[in-house]
Amino acid sequence: MGKLLVVGTVAFDAIETPFGKTDKILGGAATYIALAAKSVADIDTAIVSVVGEDFPEAYLQLFKDRHIDIIGLEIVPGGKTFFWSGKYHNDLNVRDTLATELNVLADFQPVVPKNFMDADIVMLGNLHPGVQLSVIDQMTAKPKLIVLDTMNFWMDHTLDLLLEVIKKVDVITINEEEARQLTGEYSLVKAA
Repeated sequence: MGKLLVVGTVAFDAIETPFGKTDKILGGAATYIALAAKSVADIDTAIVSVVGEDFPEAYLQLFKDRHIDIIGLEIVPGGKTFFWSGKYHNDLNVRDTLATELNVLADFQPVVPKNFMDADIVMLGNLHPGVQLSVIDQMTAKPKLIVLDTMNFWMDHTLDLLLEVIKKVDVITINEEEARQLTGEYSLVKAA
């Protein structure tokens, strides 16, 4: 059926909603993109990301058990895994970021595995836009589809570079709050 390359965060999240709260749990865009893809399609899937030494073996085994290739998942000895914490409002499209700790993600330079440089679909998860561009540049064949996920953190800190990435992708997946921030338009119709 083809190949899916997922490049993004494999992380710890702490989330609070009006309905409950978690401490550090498995999170990250790459994590959920890969797990979701494998649950609905028989597609060769690989994750390219970075975690710290604090990342539990049980989570690595979860990927292996679902036949997700993790050869591109770098484990930094002594490092700490990316952490994000947020509080969602009654309107779950609105949230406040409480903490963003880049940790090992701050110096991450992804290396696309050779057998996925010709992936049919590339999912660029929530990473620094410069890192996202480097992944696109490593592809040996033009993917049929490139999908970009980003968030307000990158809009706040690297907007010009993010706009360069947007020019090279087919689909952007952002929430309503992020669409408004990215475009400066309150109307979602105008933002689109």
